[in-house]
Amino acid sequence: MTLLSTTPRPLIAGNWKMNGLSTALDEARAIAAGLDRRPAAARVAIFPPATLLHRLGEAVEGSFVLVGGQDCHGAASGAHTGDISAQMVADAGGTMVIVGHSERRTDHGETCQQVAGKAQAALAAGLEPIICVGESLEQRQAGEAVSFVIGQLRNSLPDSLAGQAFDVAYEPLWAIGTGHVASVENIVEMHAAIRTELVARFGEQGRATPILYGGSVKPENAREILAAPEVGGALVGGASLKAKDFLAIVEAA
Repeated sequence: MTLLSTTPRPLIAGNWKMNGLSTALDEARAIAAGLDRRPAAARVAIFPPATLLHRLGEAVEGSFVLVGGQDCHGAASGAHTGDISAQMVADAGGTMVIVGHSERRTDHGETCQQVAGKAQAALAAGLEPIICVGESLEQRQAGEAVSFVIGQLRNSLPDSLAGQAFDVAYEPLWAIGTGHVASVENIVEMHAAIRTELVARFGEQGRATPILYGGSVKPENAREILAAPEVGGALVGGASLKAKDFLAIVEAA
């Protein structure tokens, strides 16, 4: 089990999504080298496609870079063609895993109950889960953003998270890969609501759980976003594919 830290550092997580061949390992090495030259105040993790997970772990071994999986199945093993279990992520060298990303919820119809099962499986495998939540543009325009996200969060967090290290990532669907970014006011409002829910559910642990913002985070806007109240890091997409951009975001934390 990954135990809770009472003094968590910010987390800058690079989600490579379905991008990256063997040549992308050079970017990971460059990120590791940059952190060796200038250690960061934040924890730094890369989540490559499954085909690169083990090799990327070897490429950054001994550095400050953590490695994780982009998803895991809720079962430890079985007849689930194409899926990867949390134990497999750990066996490949991962220490973290993303669950409930909006692209999984949207593209694959994942429910909050399935996400909670994945988070529980991650804990059982000794992984630190990053549990993602976020609203659509339609829900925001209808004034339902906060209530939807909190309901989604409530149903995606298994009770087994108590006393264990985990992170929450708020990623408004309308700001992912679009170039649009939620306003700082939007982020502050949502992160405050998430914090209230975490404290209500987990007490003092909920006060320390990092809440990441994800949604077109770039070097140009990272410092302002990361300075906002209750923002404990960033879930970075496209900007994490280039070492120069990703390191600039890490430096802003």
